[in-house]
Amino acid sequence: MFRNSRAGIFLPVIATFLLWVKTYIVYLTCFHFKPANIIQGIILLINPIGFLMLLFGACLFFKTVKSQFRFIILSSLFLSVILYANIVFYRFFNDFITIPILFQTSNFGELGDSVFAEIKWWDIIFFADTLMLLLFSKKSLLFESISPLRTIIHRRLYFSIACIVLFLNLIFSELVRPQLLTRTFDRKLLVKNLGTYNYQLYDLILQSKSSAQKAFADGTKLIDTQNYIRANYAPPNKEFFGLAKGRNLILVSLESTQDFVIHSKMNGKEITPFLNQFMKESYYFSNLYHQTGQGKTSDAEFLVENSLYPLNRGAVFFTHSSNTYHSLAKSLQDHGYYTAAMHANNKSFWNRNIMYKAIGYQKFFSSTSYTITTDNSVGWGLKDIPFFEQSIDIIKKLSKPFYVKMITLTNHHPFRLNVEDRLIEEYDSNDSVVNRYFTTVRYEDEAIKKFIQKLKDEKLYDKSIIVLYGDHHGISENHQAAMSQYFEKEITPYDTFNLQKIPLIIHIPGITDHGRGITFSKVVGQIDIRPTLLHLMGINTRNDVQFGHDLLSPSYKQHVIFRDGRFVTDQYLWTANRCYLRKTGTEVDVRRCKPFIGEESRVFMYSDKIIYGDLLRFYKARK
Repeated sequence: MFRNSRAGIFLPVIATFLLWVKTYIVYLTCFHFKPANIIQGIILLINPIGFLMLLFGACLFFKTVKSQFRFIILSSLFLSVILYANIVFYRFFNDFITIPILFQTSNFGELGDSVFAEIKWWDIIFFADTLMLLLFSKKSLLFESISPLRTIIHRRLYFSIACIVLFLNLIFSELVRPQLLTRTFDRKLLVKNLGTYNYQLYDLILQSKSSAQKAFADGTKLIDTQNYIRANYAPPNKEFFGLAKGRNLILVSLESTQDFVIHSKMNGKEITPFLNQFMKESYYFSNLYHQTGQGKTSDAEFLVENSLYPLNRGAVFFTHSSNTYHSLAKSLQDHGYYTAAMHANNKSFWNRNIMYKAIGYQKFFSSTSYTITTDNSVGWGLKDIPFFEQSIDIIKKLSKPFYVKMITLTNHHPFRLNVEDRLIEEYDSNDSVVNRYFTTVRYEDEAIKKFIQKLKDEKLYDKSIIVLYGDHHGISENHQAAMSQYFEKEITPYDTFNLQKIPLIIHIPGITDHGRGITFSKVVGQIDIRPTLLHLMGINTRNDVQFGHDLLSPSYKQHVIFRDGRFVTDQYLWTANRCYLRKTGTEVDVRRCKPFIGEESRVFMYSDKIIYGDLLRFYKARK
């Protein structure tokens, strides 16, 4: 029935209309895009249209309605899958998918529980337009034979309109955001202006470009970076340098632990009773921000190990695991330390089995090194208490001195915990994820308490420096209603920014305990942990290629930058294109923040060049 007929421009127009309406609704309801003015509203409204018209318009070159429908339906399904994948990803990460993320297939199985928690039964509505097109394909009476001349006229008219819409989109976007395509660190900004589908195409171009950088790199490209780093070097504080020299280093990554739980209560009970006491006998940094990107925990590891910034697309652990790095582990190994990582999870998750070799761990104790049963595991795997218990048995057999990095699991989205392990009741909001979060944080706190006691029992405590740090936030912006209920106030962009704070606790037995702990209120970031620890252990980093600075240095500059363009200084906080006084949250004129805006671009450029070009392979010759 389709043999000699054509649909004319009706078919691509209706396909474009259906997917455009769906995409625009997703912008407003799932991505929560809110145009600030009329022009931004127009951009948001039209940005999907040009791409959709061009793609669906390709069907006009097919000879029969049957082949046209086949192309339209498959294209609609493909784009719907891309859109829905971004919806689910955004629910979990508050971000958009990039090409490097799609290559992380080994993570998909492990992410199952977290992903399924974000899939709703009513999500089938996101494929309603494809189902409607299938129904249309059965209605042959909608179409009739069209002369070749009319077909040519229709094509020209159709593609002219598509090109005009695309052109207008780019003009308006450039007016609102000059040099938009250079702001690749801000994916929300790109999607708002380019549209979801154009963004994915642009991301593919970026991936192709970045893949070529390593092949054309040479050692001369490292010189400018080294000069910049040396010019901004913060020398160690003589009072603190070498305080932990010769000690074992035990570094614990606290999964999804945010600083707001410290010294906080829920239903009248402390959420972190042990940490509240422990930090009084430690160096505690109360204004430390996580700086991770799409790599989350792996980005936190990358920051702490290398004092380099994670990439704005994908995870370095996947995209550049074959690079040469001068990590914390390698630096300590050069000074006689045995280095190991401990994580009771699949060794290939986040590509750790490959990346850890590049970082320089001599041994990786993964899930195969632990006894894991249904009784001692929950959610993502081995519970934190048995993880620490079994880890101690491994640690006490290691060569001394050692550097051990440990990663906890229990406080991971979606924060599952058995009833018998709950030491605090769930919260009572309408958000089950937030409700469970407090119970897993409390369990993690108890696990650390038992771990510290076990270190004392095994005579490892006094000979070590114990460092605890949160890796990234656990509660994203998509849970603001419940967080507003908890804090009993509306969550502003300023509050959202400050919820990115994570705890950093550095405990040196015999030095910081017995009432000698110090709370530092200066503004700091994860990028600064590596040089701080090395200086505490008596290792100078003057010639190292790193972008962090010693947190204890008298010349430390309080300016923390983020891959999405936000920043915070000792005085100001910049987020959502607004400038706030950091201490009070009072919104002030954006001109107060202007001297700092754009400064991050230069730093990221240097850091990205090192990663994309694998420049540290030339480092030793220039040391």
